[in-house]
Amino acid sequence: MSGSGSLQALRARYGERYRWLVLLAVMVGTMASVMSSTVVNVAIPDMSQHFALGQERAQWVASGFMVAMTVSMLTTPWLLSRYGYRATYAGSMLLLLVGGMVGGLSNQYGLVLAARVAEGLAAGIVQPIPAIIILYAFKPHEQGRASGIFGMGVVLAPALGPSIGGLLVDWFGWRSIFFMVVPLCIVSLWLAYKLVPNTAPGGLAANRQSQSLDWRGLLLGGAGTLCLLNGLVELRSGPLLQALVLLVLAALCALLFVGWQRRLSRQGRSPLMELGLFRYRTFAMGSIVAFIYGTALFGSTYLLPVFMQMGLQLSASHVGTILLPAGAVLALTIPLVGRLADRRPTHLLVSIGLFLLALSFALMVLIGLESPLWWLVAFAILGRIGLGFILPSLNLGAMRPLDKSLISQGSSTIGFLRMLGGAAGVSLCGIVLEWRLAAHGVSLASSGSSPARIAAFSESFLMLAALCLLALVAAWQLRDTPRAPSAPAA
Repeated sequence: MSGSGSLQALRARYGERYRWLVLLAVMVGTMASVMSSTVVNVAIPDMSQHFALGQERAQWVASGFMVAMTVSMLTTPWLLSRYGYRATYAGSMLLLLVGGMVGGLSNQYGLVLAARVAEGLAAGIVQPIPAIIILYAFKPHEQGRASGIFGMGVVLAPALGPSIGGLLVDWFGWRSIFFMVVPLCIVSLWLAYKLVPNTAPGGLAANRQSQSLDWRGLLLGGAGTLCLLNGLVELRSGPLLQALVLLVLAALCALLFVGWQRRLSRQGRSPLMELGLFRYRTFAMGSIVAFIYGTALFGSTYLLPVFMQMGLQLSASHVGTILLPAGAVLALTIPLVGRLADRRPTHLLVSIGLFLLALSFALMVLIGLESPLWWLVAFAILGRIGLGFILPSLNLGAMRPLDKSLISQGSSTIGFLRMLGGAAGVSLCGIVLEWRLAAHGVSLASSGSSPARIAAFSESFLMLAALCLLALVAAWQLRDTPRAPSAPAA
């Protein structure tokens, strides 16, 4: 492929440092997409008041984004092969930019919701791209360091997003959180046309005449995800029959999805999800870890603040202060572990991370109304160190054995499963917490706290610890992962 956007021309222009520059370029866009997923939560109360919405309708601003992001991850391999890195990345950044502008300027709740769905679609498309670039463009002994540097940037986005978003909402109102992503999107578009190649993964030319997108699979995946999440919400607070119907429909959609993907593979057509990935033992085990780990991680991001505010009676400012050191430690841990991933077995690093995460959840049972706050800070830091071990190592351990032609599919599939687990994790924690509160004869509606309420929270944390230990069994199966051959193509 010729032209200034070809891989050869960009390599000739920037030399050996090019692969690090292209990783930086996509990191900026991924940070924008991750930030947009977390920042909106601080604006939901003001948005509810502005549009006179109930909490459930307002919450769809966050839920719509999550569903769209989860499902659109599956489209990334097709988009990359058909349009190449540059067009796919720039297109997703443009969609994120438009979503931010429309959401910020809109006076109708329907348009705000549509803008959030558009942002979710963009975020889902862009997030698998960095892992694909790392496994294609970097040599095996550099992949851990690249994952660590990228992971540090991506972790800072959700850590800083709510804090910056809270200030913006206080100063300029809820609309400002939509405009927050605009500068990052503009920078991303500039970097895309300067650094990102117009080739497809592996240095191949993008094929505009390739097979059409598997729309039937996408609709089945979207419908199944929507039914699952709504079913879990209804299981928590709605009629039981309605919840069961939605969960049965989710299972039916999953079966139809798998059957359709297998049919496309037999016909030699391109499925949305390549099920042949799961014939690789390490990938199959990594996918299980990703799903369970996503469930525990996202569930804990819901449970921990609720515990501190409703269980320990701490103010919102106290919560932010207590969690800040843990976020800083996480940002420092990821690049250090990334370097270790180049020299140490990834199954060992992931297992250490899951053990530390499980231990941090289990230690929460020691926290009571009279416990010193530094215990809470220490346990939160321990959990974030565990995350720091998992984040740069899991994708590498799961995908290094894959054939190069399957890396794009592998990155999108493992990302999809992690986000699906995460979306389910919040509802699961809510369900378990309400079950244990009822068993102890207490609720969150009453003012003040009690030992019984603390006990319900403790039992919910033990459930998360058990999930992490379950993932640990699968993580150990990532061992003996062979290194992929060196391939300097982006």
